[in-house]
Amino acid sequence: MTVLVSQQAYTDLVEEAQQNGEIIYHQSGFEGTYKLLKSFGRGNDRIIKLRNGLTIHIREAQLSQPLKLERQHESSFPFTAKFYLSSCSRVKTPGVVGVKDDYEEVYGYNYFYYLPSILEYEEWRDTEPIQLVMIYADIDYFKSFNSDYKFLPEILQQIMEVDSPTQFHQCLGKNTMAMQQILEQILHCPYEGIMRQMYLEAKALELLILQFSNWTENPDRISPVKLRKDDIERLYTAKDILICQLNNPPSLLELARQTGLNERKLKQGFHQVFGTTVFGYLQNYRLQQAQHLLKKEDISIARVATAVGYTNPEAFSVAFRRKFGVNPKSYQMSELPTLT
Repeated sequence: MTVLVSQQAYTDLVEEAQQNGEIIYHQSGFEGTYKLLKSFGRGNDRIIKLRNGLTIHIREAQLSQPLKLERQHESSFPFTAKFYLSSCSRVKTPGVVGVKDDYEEVYGYNYFYYLPSILEYEEWRDTEPIQLVMIYADIDYFKSFNSDYKFLPEILQQIMEVDSPTQFHQCLGKNTMAMQQILEQILHCPYEGIMRQMYLEAKALELLILQFSNWTENPDRISPVKLRKDDIERLYTAKDILICQLNNPPSLLELARQTGLNERKLKQGFHQVFGTTVFGYLQNYRLQQAQHLLKKEDISIARVATAVGYTNPEAFSVAFRRKFGVNPKSYQMSELPTLT
Protein backbone atom coordinates (compact mmCIF):
# COMPACT_ATOMS: atom_id res chain seq x y z
CA MET A 1 0.00 0.00 0.00
CA THR A 2 1.39 3.39 -1.05
CA VAL A 3 1.76 5.93 1.76
CA LEU A 4 0.95 9.56 0.85
CA VAL A 5 3.04 12.07 2.80
CA SER A 6 2.79 15.85 2.47
CA GLN A 7 5.77 18.16 2.85
CA GLN A 8 4.51 19.40 6.22
CA ALA A 9 3.72 15.89 7.45
CA TYR A 10 7.24 14.73 6.61
CA THR A 11 8.71 17.72 8.48
CA ASP A 12 6.59 16.84 11.50
CA LEU A 13 7.76 13.21 11.36
CA VAL A 14 11.39 14.35 11.19
CA GLU A 15 10.94 16.55 14.27
CA GLU A 16 9.30 13.67 16.14
CA ALA A 17 12.11 11.26 15.15
CA GLN A 18 14.75 13.74 16.32
CA GLN A 19 13.00 14.12 19.67
CA ASN A 20 13.16 10.34 19.99
CA GLY A 21 16.93 10.39 19.44
CA GLU A 22 17.06 9.53 15.73
CA ILE A 23 19.91 11.38 13.98
CA ILE A 24 18.48 12.77 10.75
CA TYR A 25 20.97 15.43 9.63
CA HIS A 26 24.74 15.68 9.59
CA GLN A 27 26.83 18.57 8.24
CA SER A 28 30.46 18.21 7.18
CA GLY A 29 32.01 21.25 5.49
CA PHE A 30 30.03 22.09 2.37
CA GLU A 31 28.11 18.76 2.40
CA GLY A 32 24.93 17.97 4.32
CA THR A 33 23.43 14.49 4.70
CA TYR A 34 19.76 13.89 5.44
CA LYS A 35 18.98 10.33 6.55
CA LEU A 36 15.73 8.74 5.45
CA LEU A 37 13.36 8.15 8.35
CA LYS A 38 13.69 4.57 9.59
CA SER A 39 9.93 4.12 9.29
CA PHE A 40 10.24 4.57 5.50
CA GLY A 41 13.39 2.51 4.85
CA ARG A 42 17.11 3.19 4.75
CA GLY A 43 19.27 5.59 2.80
CA ASN A 44 20.05 9.27 2.55
CA ASP A 45 20.11 12.46 0.51
CA ARG A 46 23.49 14.16 0.21
CA ILE A 47 23.38 17.89 -0.61
CA ILE A 48 26.73 19.25 -1.82
CA LYS A 49 26.92 23.05 -1.98
CA LEU A 50 29.33 24.41 -4.58
CA ARG A 51 30.06 27.97 -5.69
CA ASN A 52 27.42 30.52 -6.73
CA GLY A 53 24.51 28.29 -5.76
CA LEU A 54 25.50 25.32 -7.93
CA THR A 55 24.44 22.20 -6.01
CA ILE A 56 24.78 18.44 -6.40
CA HIS A 57 22.10 16.26 -4.80
CA ILE A 58 22.77 12.50 -4.52
CA ARG A 59 19.89 10.25 -3.45
CA GLU A 60 20.54 6.63 -2.46
CA ALA A 61 17.81 4.69 -0.66
CA GLN A 62 15.82 1.49 -0.32
CA LEU A 63 12.22 2.05 0.73
CA SER A 64 10.40 -0.39 2.99
CA GLN A 65 7.05 0.56 1.42
CA PRO A 66 5.87 2.52 -1.65
CA LEU A 67 5.94 6.25 -0.95
CA LYS A 68 4.12 9.17 -2.55
CA LEU A 69 5.43 12.63 -1.65
CA GLU A 70 3.40 15.80 -2.01
CA ARG A 71 5.56 18.88 -2.52
CA GLN A 72 4.83 22.53 -3.25
CA HIS A 73 7.63 24.03 -5.36
CA GLU A 74 8.69 27.54 -4.46
CA SER A 75 8.92 30.38 -6.98
CA SER A 76 12.73 30.24 -6.59
CA PHE A 77 12.85 26.60 -7.80
CA PRO A 78 16.12 26.06 -9.73
CA PHE A 79 16.88 24.54 -13.11
CA THR A 80 17.30 20.83 -12.38
CA ALA A 81 19.29 18.19 -14.24
CA LYS A 82 18.41 14.65 -13.11
CA PHE A 83 20.22 11.39 -13.91
CA TYR A 84 18.73 8.02 -12.96
CA LEU A 85 21.19 5.25 -12.09
CA SER A 86 18.59 2.95 -10.55
CA SER A 87 14.83 2.80 -10.02
CA CYS A 88 12.20 5.17 -11.44
CA SER A 89 9.47 7.48 -10.20
CA ARG A 90 5.99 8.44 -11.29
CA VAL A 91 5.28 12.17 -11.21
CA LYS A 92 1.97 14.03 -11.29
CA THR A 93 1.86 17.78 -11.87
CA PRO A 94 -1.85 18.64 -12.18
CA GLY A 95 -2.78 21.76 -14.09
CA VAL A 96 0.70 22.83 -15.25
CA VAL A 97 0.58 24.33 -18.74
CA GLY A 98 3.09 22.70 -21.13
CA VAL A 99 3.86 19.78 -18.78
CA LYS A 100 2.16 16.38 -18.77
CA ASP A 101 -0.19 15.79 -15.83
CA ASP A 102 1.22 12.29 -15.29
CA TYR A 103 4.61 10.95 -16.45
CA GLU A 104 7.43 8.60 -15.45
CA GLU A 105 11.14 9.27 -14.99
CA VAL A 106 12.99 6.02 -15.51
CA TYR A 107 16.21 4.10 -14.94
CA GLY A 108 19.06 4.92 -17.31
CA TYR A 109 17.59 8.20 -18.62
CA ASN A 110 18.29 11.85 -17.84
CA TYR A 111 16.02 14.89 -17.62
CA PHE A 112 16.17 18.66 -17.41
CA TYR A 113 13.34 20.73 -15.99
CA TYR A 114 12.25 24.02 -14.51
CA LEU A 115 9.05 23.78 -12.42
CA PRO A 116 8.65 26.77 -10.08
CA SER A 117 5.42 27.45 -8.20
CA ILE A 118 3.70 24.11 -8.82
CA LEU A 119 2.20 21.30 -6.74
CA GLU A 120 3.90 17.97 -7.46
CA TYR A 121 3.24 14.37 -6.42
CA GLU A 122 6.21 12.03 -6.78
CA GLU A 123 5.69 8.31 -6.25
CA TRP A 124 8.53 5.87 -5.50
CA ARG A 125 8.30 2.07 -5.46
CA ASP A 126 9.89 -0.20 -2.89
CA THR A 127 10.86 -2.95 -5.36
CA GLU A 128 14.35 -1.70 -6.23
CA PRO A 129 17.01 0.57 -4.71
CA ILE A 130 16.90 4.26 -5.62
CA GLN A 131 20.05 5.91 -6.94
CA LEU A 132 20.08 9.22 -8.78
CA VAL A 133 22.13 12.37 -9.13
CA MET A 134 20.61 15.85 -9.50
CA ILE A 135 22.29 19.16 -10.27
CA TYR A 136 20.63 22.46 -9.29
CA ALA A 137 21.42 25.90 -10.69
CA ASP A 138 19.24 29.01 -10.71
CA ILE A 139 18.84 31.45 -13.59
CA ASP A 140 21.38 33.88 -12.16
CA TYR A 141 24.03 31.16 -12.17
CA PHE A 142 23.82 30.84 -15.96
CA LYS A 143 23.59 34.61 -16.39
CA SER A 144 26.86 34.98 -14.45
CA PHE A 145 28.72 33.60 -17.49
CA ASN A 146 27.85 36.86 -19.27
CA SER A 147 27.87 35.16 -22.65
CA ASP A 148 25.68 34.66 -25.70
CA TYR A 149 22.67 32.46 -24.89
CA LYS A 150 22.06 31.50 -28.52
CA PHE A 151 24.09 28.31 -28.12
CA LEU A 152 21.82 27.03 -25.34
CA PRO A 153 18.64 24.98 -26.01
CA GLU A 154 15.89 27.24 -27.27
CA ILE A 155 13.63 27.07 -24.22
CA LEU A 156 16.53 28.13 -21.94
CA GLN A 157 17.30 31.05 -24.25
CA GLN A 158 13.70 32.25 -23.94
CA ILE A 159 13.62 31.96 -20.15
CA MET A 160 16.89 33.84 -19.62
CA GLU A 161 16.41 36.52 -22.26
CA VAL A 162 12.92 37.56 -21.15
CA ASP A 163 13.05 36.44 -17.49
CA SER A 164 9.98 34.32 -18.19
CA PRO A 165 8.97 31.72 -15.56
CA THR A 166 7.94 29.25 -18.31
CA GLN A 167 7.69 25.77 -16.79
CA PHE A 168 8.94 22.73 -18.69
CA HIS A 169 10.03 19.14 -18.21
CA GLN A 170 12.26 17.59 -20.88
CA CYS A 171 13.39 13.96 -21.22
CA LEU A 172 16.84 14.05 -22.84
CA GLY A 173 17.20 10.37 -23.62
CA LYS A 174 19.45 7.65 -22.28
CA ASN A 175 22.51 8.41 -20.19
CA THR A 176 25.52 8.25 -22.51
CA MET A 177 28.74 6.41 -21.70
CA ALA A 178 30.40 9.78 -21.05
CA MET A 179 27.64 10.71 -18.61
CA GLN A 180 27.89 7.35 -16.86
CA GLN A 181 31.60 7.82 -16.36
CA ILE A 182 31.17 11.31 -14.85
CA LEU A 183 28.35 10.12 -12.60
CA GLU A 184 30.59 7.36 -11.24
CA GLN A 185 33.36 9.93 -10.66
CA ILE A 186 30.94 12.11 -8.68
CA LEU A 187 29.79 9.15 -6.57
CA HIS A 188 33.38 8.09 -5.87
CA CYS A 189 35.20 11.43 -5.65
CA PRO A 190 38.78 10.70 -4.46
CA TYR A 191 39.52 14.17 -3.02
CA GLU A 192 38.84 16.10 0.20
CA GLY A 193 38.48 19.75 1.15
CA ILE A 194 38.85 22.45 -1.49
CA MET A 195 40.09 19.93 -4.08
CA ARG A 196 36.89 17.92 -3.59
CA GLN A 197 34.78 21.03 -4.09
CA MET A 198 36.71 22.01 -7.23
CA TYR A 199 36.52 18.47 -8.62
CA LEU A 200 32.77 18.12 -8.05
CA GLU A 201 32.06 21.55 -9.52
CA ALA A 202 33.99 20.59 -12.66
CA LYS A 203 32.09 17.29 -12.96
CA ALA A 204 28.71 18.97 -12.45
CA LEU A 205 29.52 21.42 -15.25
CA GLU A 206 30.68 18.57 -17.50
CA LEU A 207 27.31 16.86 -17.06
CA LEU A 208 25.40 20.05 -17.86
CA ILE A 209 27.54 20.60 -20.96
CA LEU A 210 26.85 17.05 -22.16
CA GLN A 211 23.13 17.49 -21.57
CA PHE A 212 22.95 20.82 -23.39
CA SER A 213 25.09 19.53 -26.25
CA ASN A 214 22.90 16.46 -26.76
CA TRP A 215 19.79 18.58 -26.44
CA THR A 216 20.80 21.10 -29.12
CA GLU A 217 22.27 18.50 -31.49
CA ASN A 218 19.39 16.03 -31.08
CA PRO A 219 16.27 18.06 -30.30
CA ASP A 220 13.95 15.10 -30.95
CA ARG A 221 15.03 12.81 -28.12
CA ILE A 222 13.86 9.18 -28.03
CA SER A 223 11.72 8.78 -24.93
CA PRO A 224 11.34 5.50 -23.06
CA VAL A 225 8.41 3.27 -23.92
CA LYS A 226 5.12 4.62 -22.52
CA LEU A 227 3.65 2.43 -19.80
CA ARG A 228 -0.04 2.54 -18.93
CA LYS A 229 -1.35 1.44 -15.54
CA ASP A 230 -2.37 -1.98 -16.93
CA ASP A 231 1.10 -2.37 -18.53
CA ILE A 232 2.71 -1.90 -15.12
CA GLU A 233 0.30 -4.44 -13.60
CA ARG A 234 1.27 -6.92 -16.34
CA LEU A 235 4.96 -6.33 -15.61
CA TYR A 236 4.36 -7.18 -11.96
CA THR A 237 2.52 -10.31 -13.14
CA ALA A 238 5.57 -11.19 -15.25
CA LYS A 239 7.77 -10.75 -12.18
CA ASP A 240 5.51 -13.08 -10.17
CA ILE A 241 5.65 -15.69 -12.94
CA LEU A 242 9.45 -15.61 -12.88
CA ILE A 243 9.47 -16.08 -9.10
CA CYS A 244 6.94 -18.93 -9.22
CA GLN A 245 8.87 -20.69 -12.01
CA LEU A 246 12.30 -20.04 -10.52
CA ASN A 247 13.74 -23.42 -11.58
CA ASN A 248 12.23 -23.45 -15.06
CA PRO A 249 11.52 -19.86 -16.17
CA PRO A 250 9.70 -19.17 -19.44
CA SER A 251 11.45 -17.65 -22.45
CA LEU A 252 11.02 -13.94 -23.14
CA LEU A 253 8.57 -14.74 -25.94
CA GLU A 254 6.54 -17.06 -23.71
CA LEU A 255 6.56 -14.58 -20.81
CA ALA A 256 5.35 -11.83 -23.14
CA ARG A 257 2.57 -14.13 -24.39
CA GLN A 258 1.49 -15.09 -20.86
CA THR A 259 1.25 -11.46 -19.74
CA GLY A 260 -0.22 -9.94 -22.90
CA LEU A 261 2.74 -7.63 -23.49
CA ASN A 262 4.79 -7.38 -26.64
CA GLU A 263 8.46 -8.35 -26.26
CA ARG A 264 9.74 -4.76 -26.62
CA LYS A 265 7.44 -3.44 -23.90
CA LEU A 266 8.32 -6.40 -21.66
CA LYS A 267 12.07 -5.78 -21.98
CA GLN A 268 11.99 -1.99 -21.76
CA GLY A 269 9.28 -2.09 -19.10
CA PHE A 270 11.42 -4.28 -16.85
CA HIS A 271 14.24 -1.75 -17.16
CA GLN A 272 11.92 1.13 -16.31
CA VAL A 273 10.02 -0.50 -13.43
CA PHE A 274 12.64 -2.82 -11.90
CA GLY A 275 15.89 -1.21 -13.07
CA THR A 276 17.26 -4.32 -14.76
CA THR A 277 16.62 -6.85 -17.54
CA VAL A 278 14.06 -9.65 -17.23
CA PHE A 279 16.68 -12.28 -16.53
CA GLY A 280 18.81 -9.82 -14.58
CA TYR A 281 15.86 -9.56 -12.20
CA LEU A 282 15.56 -13.36 -12.10
CA GLN A 283 19.24 -13.79 -11.29
CA ASN A 284 19.14 -11.13 -8.56
CA TYR A 285 16.13 -12.84 -6.98
CA ARG A 286 17.80 -16.26 -7.15
CA LEU A 287 20.94 -14.97 -5.45
CA GLN A 288 18.96 -13.15 -2.75
CA GLN A 289 17.13 -16.41 -2.00
CA ALA A 290 20.48 -18.19 -1.92
CA GLN A 291 21.66 -15.73 0.74
CA HIS A 292 18.77 -16.74 3.00
CA LEU A 293 19.34 -20.46 2.44
CA LEU A 294 23.06 -20.18 3.19
CA LYS A 295 22.25 -19.05 6.71
CA LYS A 296 21.13 -22.61 7.47
CA GLU A 297 23.81 -24.79 8.96
CA ASP A 298 22.65 -28.10 7.47
CA ILE A 299 22.53 -27.25 3.75
CA SER A 300 25.21 -27.79 1.13
CA ILE A 301 26.25 -25.34 -1.56
CA ALA A 302 25.08 -27.78 -4.24
CA ARG A 303 21.62 -28.01 -2.66
CA VAL A 304 21.37 -24.22 -2.47
CA ALA A 305 22.36 -23.93 -6.14
CA THR A 306 19.68 -26.44 -7.16
CA ALA A 307 17.04 -24.82 -4.93
CA VAL A 308 17.43 -21.44 -6.64
CA GLY A 309 17.50 -22.79 -10.18
CA TYR A 310 21.17 -23.38 -10.99
CA THR A 311 21.99 -26.79 -12.53
CA ASN A 312 25.73 -26.11 -12.26
CA PRO A 313 27.05 -25.38 -8.73
CA GLU A 314 30.19 -23.81 -10.18
CA ALA A 315 28.16 -21.34 -12.26
CA PHE A 316 26.18 -20.53 -9.10
CA SER A 317 29.38 -19.87 -7.13
CA VAL A 318 30.73 -17.55 -9.85
CA ALA A 319 27.45 -15.58 -10.00
CA PHE A 320 27.25 -15.34 -6.19
CA ARG A 321 30.84 -14.13 -5.88
CA ARG A 322 30.35 -11.58 -8.65
CA LYS A 323 27.29 -10.10 -6.92
CA PHE A 324 28.34 -10.23 -3.25
CA GLY A 325 32.14 -10.22 -3.48
CA VAL A 326 32.52 -13.49 -1.55
CA ASN A 327 32.07 -17.16 -2.49
CA PRO A 328 29.00 -19.00 -1.12
CA LYS A 329 30.94 -21.18 1.35
CA SER A 330 32.74 -18.21 2.92
CA TYR A 331 29.44 -16.34 3.17
CA GLN A 332 27.79 -19.34 4.80
CA MET A 333 30.57 -19.73 7.36
CA SER A 334 30.39 -16.03 8.25
CA GLU A 335 26.63 -16.23 8.82
CA LEU A 336 26.51 -19.37 10.96
CA PRO A 337 26.27 -18.83 14.74
CA THR A 338 29.50 -19.24 16.70
CA LEU A 339 29.45 -21.72 19.58
CA THR A 340 30.83 -20.40 22.88
